[in-house]
Amino acid sequence: MSRDIPDLYFHFGGTHVHHLNYGIFILSAVGAVLLFEPPSGKWLGAIAIAYGVGLALTFDEFGMWLHLGGGYWQRASFDAVTIVAGILLLLAYTPPIRYWTRRRFAWAIFLLAILSIFFWRLSVTLISIEQKTLPKLERLKKLGPR
Repeated sequence: MSRDIPDLYFHFGGTHVHHLNYGIFILSAVGAVLLFEPPSGKWLGAIAIAYGVGLALTFDEFGMWLHLGGGYWQRASFDAVTIVAGILLLLAYTPPIRYWTRRRFAWAIFLLAILSIFFWRLSVTLISIEQKTLPKLERLKKLGPR
């Protein structure tokens, strides 16, 4: 955007193609493979890695799902990524419900409370950073490719 380094992004007809689109195509391919030819053995691991890459590329630009027009560097983009990251972390470390005991339920509530406090403090802290950097990012955006 600042033109300090060469533009390495893919452009189609003068439009920047965001990596959100790459993630969607990868997820579509993984879905097709799982639907039409379910893999086994080493291919199952490869499909899992491809799914993770597609999910990462897609959720990295999750804010664009909500704000397809207007400024890309919006507060909602950061908030959306933070919320998705928190939910994915909770899902990754939560055992199946049939294994829940009172102790695990208490830990889940504790973890949810800690994550809520952390993300709240993080958002409060980043407000001042956003106010300082947003004008510069908007200027860079205006100078960048369309």
